Amino acid sequence: MTQTALPGLVTPPRLPQGTLRIVPLGGLGEIGRNMAVFEIDGKLLIVDCGVLFPEETQPGVDLILPDFSYIENRVDDIVAVVLTHGHEDHIGAVPYLLRLRADIPLVGSQLTLALIEAKLQEHRIRPYTMTVEEGQVEKFGPFECEFVAVNHSIPDALAVFIRTAGGTVLHTGDFKMDQLPLDGRITDLRHFAKLGEEGVDLFMSDSTNADVPGFTTAEKEIGPTLERLFGQATKRIIVASFSSHVHRVQQVLDAAAKHNRKVAFVGRSMVRNMAIAAKLGYLDVPDGLLVDIKNIDNMPDNRVVLMSTGSQGEPMAALSRMANGDHRVVVGDGDTVILASSLIPGNENAVFRIINGLLKLGADVIHKGNAKVHVSGHAAAGELLYCYNILEPLNAMPVHGETRHLIANGKIAIESGVPTASVILADNGTVIDLKDHRADVVGQVEVGFVYVDGSSVGEVTEADLKDRQTLGDEGFISIITVINRTTGKVVSGPEIHARGVAEDDSVFDEIIPKINAALEEAVLNRTDHTTHQLQQVVRRVVGTWVNRKLRRKPMIIPVVLEA
Repeated sequence: MTQTALPGLVTPPRLPQGTLRIVPLGGLGEIGRNMAVFEIDGKLLIVDCGVLFPEETQPGVDLILPDFSYIENRVDDIVAVVLTHGHEDHIGAVPYLLRLRADIPLVGSQLTLALIEAKLQEHRIRPYTMTVEEGQVEKFGPFECEFVAVNHSIPDALAVFIRTAGGTVLHTGDFKMDQLPLDGRITDLRHFAKLGEEGVDLFMSDSTNADVPGFTTAEKEIGPTLERLFGQATKRIIVASFSSHVHRVQQVLDAAAKHNRKVAFVGRSMVRNMAIAAKLGYLDVPDGLLVDIKNIDNMPDNRVVLMSTGSQGEPMAALSRMANGDHRVVVGDGDTVILASSLIPGNENAVFRIINGLLKLGADVIHKGNAKVHVSGHAAAGELLYCYNILEPLNAMPVHGETRHLIANGKIAIESGVPTASVILADNGTVIDLKDHRADVVGQVEVGFVYVDGSSVGEVTEADLKDRQTLGDEGFISIITVINRTTGKVVSGPEIHARGVAEDDSVFDEIIPKINAALEEAVLNRTDHTTHQLQQVVRRVVGTWVNRKLRRKPMIIPVVLEA
């Protein structure tokens, strides 16, 4: 039987000497917030520390962080944070972790560290970093880490092989097996085979595309589609993609150069990341191709390409503001907009709103659904099966994906020969111990959502979000009443003010006598009443009436003053 997360919170036992403990704090059952904690002999190693982007049910939230409470009292035991690659869902929470201890060593490839250093500069944090390359072996306390080249939708991605006294773990990070990548850097299966010969006790592999049969399409296949679209376009071209997708941007630059168009980067993160990629040699920019966005108004429309952020419908990103008419770039009739990215689950409605808004402005919108303008950066089922057969791991623990992805990955592991009982389908907070080549679920720790809302971190609760949803969906009603302390008769009011409930506040005239009667009765029946109790009386009367009469459940804020 497959091992699964334990129901409820089960306190894990004391960690025995020489046993490796693994606790994922994010990235399981979700696309984002990737973070795993490894512990042995009193020391901690962290692999990845990313963010999750909010859904529509989380209004006002900017980012969602892993829950650091499991490690916040042990930050001095952290020997390193290994970052597998530079995507936000793997590095975005690092600034918040370093607030707990600023000198935690950050370990990663050249591009990964350059991206996180730029982000940390905005947070006024100067980190301690160690640049590593594929094939390199480094010791961090009781952990020996060997780094392996993997191919992904961002250059310089690394898998990490962790050797400890308790056993060995291969953590892939995000990867795929593109055999003809733009940069010529393939997933190093020869290295995988070498590690397989040594022995992989636990394989923690990317699950995001585990339910997709076959093999992921090569990135280079997008190039001909972009060139065709660029050749057909008669006015401006706007391409939206992730701000760290260097390979995708490279193909846009190549297509623009071929069709004699200039390119302007739009969006702060796009400008920053592409400047870093070009400086380090990961992005090849032909001389004279780039122009500042301030100069595009003076250029013919058929000579302009805008490379923009906002492919996921983020409300403050450049493309969203263009669709809303709130950006210096005005999208017009005949412009071509290309959404060169996938849809992250939960973002569908926001993206479709942008598509509809751009279509209303007269733009031609090209997306994954009607042209080959995106390929995934994650290994499909056929690629994962290859990895399992090459590595022959003794235990498997799928990571990075929603529940359906983790289950699909687990089935592939079993098909390849991993014993069913050795496949672990974990949740965030599941505690796994590895010893003598055996991995077992031994407990469950509490792991919640930590919301970043403006400058506040962790102060917004689920109750706050529920209130925001209620306000947004149902509106609110405030009722202010002053009553005589002795008789309960209304001295002033009730004054009723509503927003988002009814077109005219006069509709509430009908409820005023009911409020007055209910308050008078409450005062006469109880001599020891409190203003809170009287406010609850008003809330019940108004809530019942509004629900029955208007079929609404707004937030009701009663204020009762005694005179």
